[in-house]
Amino acid sequence: MTKGFLFIALFSAQVAQAQLSIKGTVSSAENTPLTGATVRLKNTFTGTSSNLDGAYLINNLKPGLYVLECSFIGFKTQTDTIELNDVSIEKNFTLSTNTVLTDEFVVLGTRANAITPMTFSNLDEKAIAANNVGVDLPILLDQSPSAVTTSDAGAGVGYTGMRIRGSDQTRINVTVNGIPLNDAESQGVFWVNMPDFASSANSIQIQRGVGSSTNGGSAFGATVNLQTNELKEIAYTEIGTSVGSFNTMRNNVKFGTGLINKHFTFDGRLTQQKSDGYIDRASSDLKSYYMSAAYYSKNASIRFVTFSGKEQTYQAWGGVPADLIETNRTYNPYTYENEIDNYQQTHYQLLNSFQLSSNLNLNVNFHYTKGAGYYEQFKTVSSLDYGIEPLYTNTTIIDYIDIIRRLWLDNDFYGTTFNLNYDNKKHLQSSLGGGWNMYIGDHYGKLVWASYAGNTNYNQNFYDNTGQKADFNVYWKTQFQASKNLNTYIDVQYRKVDYLFFGYDNQFRNVNQTAHYNFFNPKAGLSCRINDKMISYASVAVGNKEPNRDDFVASTPTSRPKHETLYDYEAGLKYSSKKIKLNSNLYYMDYRNQLVLSGKINDVGAYTRTNVDRSYRTGIELDGQMAILNNVTLAANATFSRNIIKSYNHYVDNSAINMSTLEYEYFQETRLYTNTPIAFSPNVIAGGTLAYLPFKSQNNAWMKHIEVAFIAKYVSEQHLDNTGLKFPYDTYSKRTLDSYLVNDIRVSWSIENKIARNIEVVAMVRNTFNKLYSSNGYTYGYVFDGIEYNYDFYYPQAGTNFFVSLNIGL
Repeated sequence: MTKGFLFIALFSAQVAQAQLSIKGTVSSAENTPLTGATVRLKNTFTGTSSNLDGAYLINNLKPGLYVLECSFIGFKTQTDTIELNDVSIEKNFTLSTNTVLTDEFVVLGTRANAITPMTFSNLDEKAIAANNVGVDLPILLDQSPSAVTTSDAGAGVGYTGMRIRGSDQTRINVTVNGIPLNDAESQGVFWVNMPDFASSANSIQIQRGVGSSTNGGSAFGATVNLQTNELKEIAYTEIGTSVGSFNTMRNNVKFGTGLINKHFTFDGRLTQQKSDGYIDRASSDLKSYYMSAAYYSKNASIRFVTFSGKEQTYQAWGGVPADLIETNRTYNPYTYENEIDNYQQTHYQLLNSFQLSSNLNLNVNFHYTKGAGYYEQFKTVSSLDYGIEPLYTNTTIIDYIDIIRRLWLDNDFYGTTFNLNYDNKKHLQSSLGGGWNMYIGDHYGKLVWASYAGNTNYNQNFYDNTGQKADFNVYWKTQFQASKNLNTYIDVQYRKVDYLFFGYDNQFRNVNQTAHYNFFNPKAGLSCRINDKMISYASVAVGNKEPNRDDFVASTPTSRPKHETLYDYEAGLKYSSKKIKLNSNLYYMDYRNQLVLSGKINDVGAYTRTNVDRSYRTGIELDGQMAILNNVTLAANATFSRNIIKSYNHYVDNSAINMSTLEYEYFQETRLYTNTPIAFSPNVIAGGTLAYLPFKSQNNAWMKHIEVAFIAKYVSEQHLDNTGLKFPYDTYSKRTLDSYLVNDIRVSWSIENKIARNIEVVAMVRNTFNKLYSSNGYTYGYVFDGIEYNYDFYYPQAGTNFFVSLNIGL
């Protein structure tokens, strides 16, 4: 099968041009022209925005019946049915203000819009729900441009993650309602702590590259902005259940009161989710809830949100050794019955939005997150490492023992975010925002059991330390429409990070250490409307990022790595017509001091990441949608990239016998590589969905809502380390992940009747053709007596598997 089979049709299609048009103006009830109002033809890709005079034009239309929709933030959306025959039509819109302050104002200052000069993708509630069948949120984003997703358990539930443009989860900034979600110390996002969160999200925006300024850590791959605060004016109840392979099950109930007395709403969700996993014993037992209470008036909205996830996950972190991947691909090295991660995280958010005037809006938010839990582990260790004296017998010394330990994390994260937004409704939009956040994480370990413990006090922690991290940022961003077709964008951010942690000093003693950073992150861009169907843009952005906790605690102030800097250059073209929507984007991401794994052992004996002086990612991203026929649509994307470290030192452990002393000596061998590929950065990523409505033209309303979708995902070869070496015939170390093309089939059937508002059945066959592939892995090697040994470990994904869901909306 050709790799790009879904994209040739998309990007080579042509649309016949017509001569009819719809034009008009958009104004307020006070007869003030509204600049930037969206006017679009529903159920097509055709749309435009009003200019400085409030005027809009949609041309090259064929005769026919159209539904014209006009929307603008703070105003009620209007629709009108237009019939085009032999002449063009003029349609003017006069929009009235909303009687309540809608949740659109909450995203102001944190999201890109149609004229912002950057590359991004938006997913609405319908798009999120389409694949929300028993898997975690990262897996739902698998069809996003430049995204690669993975699951430790192989079935899409439990520990899941994603990379965007080759950047892992620690380099992807994630916010929920504008509030940081990334763990402040590790900088990762643990989606397992947020089971079924996609069922509470009503929109997601993914900005690739540095993106616009937001709260939390710097984005070196992408920014993912999740929103949950949509105003639902009508009461609802939804009951959902999903069942599938590997005893996967998810049951949830969603409910909302609608708008009570024109001011109050209450919304909620309860979920239980379980899966045995594809990998042996990689089970997950997940529970979560989401609750929201809100007050709305014409000029203010106040919303309290709380959501929590509790997970108990049997670990599959070890991966499958390369020599077993063909014969026992579900192998799990962990056999202790309680080798589990047990953790709960609860979030509280108070979201406040105030319309200070017709042009000025203020959002002030407060948040608190509480997390606590442990990882239980069986190990064989040196007794001295845990303060246990060796056991002496008549014949031997027992200095290695079996233990069961729990590694605890008890953390608190709290702070505030804000943005003040100005929009003169003509040519200027500006935001002043920022936030202050404090993280306190207590790390400690307890022994649960030991095969020999002597006089050990089990209530005493064998390690105990605390990390504290304060993160302050302030940004100002503005968009100015310099002329009818030219829009300018400026975004500057100052970010200050202060980190206190327990690490090594220059005398190799464990003492409290500090690190302080002051970052300046400027961004600028231009967008130009070429015509009513085409917009071009270009931007440059700078991002700075501090090392993570492991980089700090496993080093001294002398060996501590430097912070990373990224210069991100982007340029793109957007095209939209009635039947086709296309986006193309060129990027060049120039890294300074990027942190990578190199195998190096530092001055305190720990394997740590090291800075590489110069590296880069460059590529082209294509994505789009096309209505091939009235009942057939195609959505597809492709990324072609090159990801290179210009000069890279790789360190290999070496043990050899000293012929003078006849004792083994240990040292690290340094190997220099130039222009080597960055690990986990495939040169080609592509995806597509071909959707078919077989009965769209039938009069039977029940049959009209059946959709069959064919889904494909291709990921090219990936390197497991940064050497660029690969040994395709080596049983134990190919040092690569093979390319893979995976296909899914989804059938959905939606029914509307008098008993239920909506009944939807979705059946999904994942990995339809049973492709045996691995989406993640790692490698390590060493030299012993002059012979080099290398070993690979993989995270295989499930073969053909099934999911069926039933959702009933009352």
